[in-house]
Amino acid sequence: MKKTVLNQVHRDLGARMVEFGGWDMPVQYTGVIAEHLAVRSAAGLFDVSHMGEFEVSGPDAFAFLQYASINDLSVLVDGQVQYSALCYPDGGIVDDITLYRFAAEKYMLCVNAANIDKDFAWLQSLAAQKNGNFQLTNRSADYAQLALQGPTAAVILSSLTSADLLSLKTYHFCTADVAGLSMLISRTGYTGEDGFELYCQPKDAESLWQKLMEQGTPYGLVPVGLGARDTLRLEKAYALYGHELSAEVLPLEARLGWITKLEKSDFCGRSALLKAKSGGIRRQLIGLRLTQPGVPREQYVVRLAGRDVGVVTSGTMSPSSRQGIALALVDTNVAASDESFSIVIRGREVSAEKVKLPFV
Repeated sequence: MKKTVLNQVHRDLGARMVEFGGWDMPVQYTGVIAEHLAVRSAAGLFDVSHMGEFEVSGPDAFAFLQYASINDLSVLVDGQVQYSALCYPDGGIVDDITLYRFAAEKYMLCVNAANIDKDFAWLQSLAAQKNGNFQLTNRSADYAQLALQGPTAAVILSSLTSADLLSLKTYHFCTADVAGLSMLISRTGYTGEDGFELYCQPKDAESLWQKLMEQGTPYGLVPVGLGARDTLRLEKAYALYGHELSAEVLPLEARLGWITKLEKSDFCGRSALLKAKSGGIRRQLIGLRLTQPGVPREQYVVRLAGRDVGVVTSGTMSPSSRQGIALALVDTNVAASDESFSIVIRGREVSAEKVKLPFV
């Protein structure tokens, strides 16, 4: 099993470790609910070094990525980050990504940990088809990544860097020193709170972790594991690969129509997605909140008027609202229904209402 450079730090903190996408990762330190609420009210520090980073550079880098991803790179400026996805020719999702523009001929993609090898092989196959003047490099081993998230994140980070964080807008990045260590500071994250993702050299990760914890503890900073990372993203209805997103799901079904730029120049999957849009998609992702006690889980059946209409893709007990919440893929014909849905939990139908997303 793979380990991040912070593996021993997590063990020294008493974290409960689990296998995640082939990595030995902390799922919790003191408890999922406490860590979740700390991020909502103060700040949390996550080790996300298992994520992958690819670099694409050269005169044809833009043209290649414009074809490989479904969002429109032409609106990006230097120092900006874009959320996007890679699709197969049939419109199924290879992965969702964040894409960083350093310059017109230099970009970085951040991809999901479990998909690093698959994504890189996929991009290599596209690169072979395009045969342009650009270089595609897997630089995942060159980076460790920490995520500092929460309302006090900016205060904590400001005390360790001379970077002008007040001027750094959401989904933008800069390079600067933090605690004397050179790194990329990105105002992005997966929790729905203000915060930063810090890309540094692996040899600097432990020192950065310790400096952030030392400086942030008085501001309520706590280490946070994968358990709270999942409940935080679910409360904000952020899609997760392997749950809401997969090769069998179209981005139009998964509420990613806003990043699917069908009007831009040709891209991989465009024809299939145009056909799906004109013909009508079969399923839509909706949000459900239980109106009775219970905890919805992935793959539980969703019903409407006694009929099976879909499945839960992610579900949990919301630490913020203390209610069961779920994302579910349901038949498009019932997605707009105002009737009460139900989720089958251990053989029992539990009432649920459709709600506007995000949940909090």
